[in-house]
Amino acid sequence: MDITILGIESSCDDTSAAVIRGRRLLSNVIASQEVHRQYGGVIPELASRAHQQNIIPVVDRAVREAGIGMSDLDGIAFTRGPGLLGSLLVGVSFAKGLALSLDVPMMEINHLQGHICSHFIDLPDRDLPHPRFPFLCLLVSGGHSQIVLVKDYLDMEI
Repeated sequence: MDITILGIESSCDDTSAAVIRGRRLLSNVIASQEVHRQYGGVIPELASRAHQQNIIPVVDRAVREAGIGMSDLDGIAFTRGPGLLGSLLVGVSFAKGLALSLDVPMMEINHLQGHICSHFIDLPDRDLPHPRFPFLCLLVSGGHSQIVLVKDYLDMEI
């Protein structure tokens, strides 16, 4: 039986939520923050405030688009870091409250490992090819660009 996970991402300036059952992506909702455009870069305090405004509607929409109810969730995953502290706190706090209210486990996810492991997700309408271990991954994520030797799902070397 496949488990159903709600993933919450709030490490920088996008508030995102996705629902995954097994390896299959059921929904993926992103709220981008236009407030930073006028400054030419991300302003941490503005990002945190925007996450607070966006997180409830983004999570609600992700669950609805997945065609499930909150009671169908087996767990909640959230970005633990790296990222902007205030932005991460919004996601962590929301995930904790929701997990406690649903009595489901929480899983903290390293933002960069999450990017790498996304290679193993299938789309709603089709399976995708997945890399075989070991493989090299060029990770480009803001200030965290790196080349990673991926030996297994959680065994990685920069």
